[in-house]
This record gives sequence, structure tokens and C-alpha cells, in this order.
Amino acid sequence: MTPFELHEPRSLRDALALLDADDPTVRPIAGGTALMLIMKAGVFRPSRIVSLRSIERRFAQIETMVDGEVRIGAMATLSEMERSPVVRRELPVVADTLPALSNVRVRNVATLGGHLAHADPHMDLPPVLMALGARVSADGPAGHRTIAAADLVSGYYETVLARNELITEVRLPTQGRRRAAYLKCTTRSVDDWPALGVAVVLDAEDGVVREASVVVSAATAKPTRLAGVEGVLRGARVDDRLLGRAGEAAVEGIDIIPDSRGSAAYKRELLRVTLARAIRQCLANRPTS
Repeated sequence: MTPFELHEPRSLRDALALLDADDPTVRPIAGGTALMLIMKAGVFRPSRIVSLRSIERRFAQIETMVDGEVRIGAMATLSEMERSPVVRRELPVVADTLPALSNVRVRNVATLGGHLAHADPHMDLPPVLMALGARVSADGPAGHRTIAAADLVSGYYETVLARNELITEVRLPTQGRRRAAYLKCTTRSVDDWPALGVAVVLDAEDGVVREASVVVSAATAKPTRLAGVEGVLRGARVDDRLLGRAGEAAVEGIDIIPDSRGSAAYKRELLRVTLARAIRQCLANRPTS
């Protein structure tokens, strides 16, 4: 690796002051599980790295707010989220997803903020958070703003964040009586990047869906909301015929990306099958309250 400056600010304010909106070689680092690999490969040669590990501890806290929402600081590690009683109680689908995300060594250092800002379309949490209705808070020299999780990623490894903005926290409503499931398909080892991920959140009773939120990932350039599927499910009773219609709606008009994990045709069929399984699993899961 080429030489670079390393700064370790102790406050968010100082960290933001060290970033540069006009210089792509200045980059923040949280857990570093992705950035360090890119640097070692020579794909990215930084002039300055701003470590976020020493900023205020409040940016790593996980708590339930007075309005009932869950707040997760951007510097909370994925392992901390996995072990958090708040996450297990209020967001069981997130707690269930985390143990299958990469491996424990990565989860011990990778942070929620870095996970989201990296915008790798194969990652597991973004589709789950999108389906749950999460909002991402970001801070920069221009101030604070809130971004819907569905609007954060703008393209392949791209987000709407400016180079001198940092994700500070994620807020999302508790799962409550909604039923949720995330299923992914890996074609190699279980901790490999998935060929497909599907997140489903349903408000349903007695097999009838009131509201639905469905997001596909890994097979697309970015996590993508399947509005057509949601329309098919909304107000309907789930049976084999409905699941078939939902599967066809899922593959209509969606740009599936072929790669080493499967062709576009294979992933389309995988989407049909996995979506049906995820919906069935949702209905089998008991609401949290």
C-alpha cells in the first residue's frame, strides 16, 4: 500500500472537518472490513484515512426511544447488534439475519454505518432494513438530514451521501405485529455473498395480507423494492395460486444481473421460488406483540 495520513478524531465534529467533499482520496474508515481489502488490492490509494473508532460512544448505542422506535448508532458492530436484547426483542428478523451474515470475525469489527455506506448490493441488512421502513441519519458540514433506507443507495457501490457526510444512526419502527423473513441463496459456502436475497414484511392475519413490503437484493445492482409484488399481495389471501402470481410479478421489469453465482435466467427462477418460501415463512412466524 502507498503511504497515507491516518487521523483518529475523538468527536464527530472533528471527523467531519477532516473529510473533503472534493477529494476522492480522503475516506473515513469504521470497521475497515471492506476498505482495507480494497486498499490491499491497490484498487483504492488514499491520501488520508479518517478513523471513526474513537468518536463519542453514543454513536455505538442501541436503544428503544420514547416514541417506541429503535435507534442504532452507526458505530455499533454487527456482533453488538446480534447480541443486543433490544434488537432481539423489537426487531427479531434483524437478529435472525445477522448470524448468517459473513462470518463472526467480520461481524466483530464491521459497523452498521460502514455496512450501509459501502453499498455492496450483496449485503444482507440493507434489504431487511428497507422492508422494515428504516431511516438513515447523516451529518455533514451542511447539517443533519434523514434519508429513507430505500433512497440511500443510488447505484452499484454508490450512495447519495456526499464525501464529507457520515451516517450517524439508523432509526426504524419496531417489528410489532408485522411478520417478517429474510431468505438468501448462496451457491458456494454459507458465508459467501448470496446469489439472491429476499426480505418480506407482512401485516397479515388468518392468511390475509393487509400490507406488504418486499425487497430483493444481490441479483440486482442495488436493493430493489418490488412494488408489483406488494400490489399482488395487498388485500389477498395467500395460497399457491397467489404465490405464483407474486413470483411472476417479481420478475417482470426487473434488471437481473448475471455473475459467477448464476445466469439471469437462473436468478429469475430462484427469485420466484425464494419469494414464495419467504412469504410462507412470514406467515408461519408469530408476531412479536
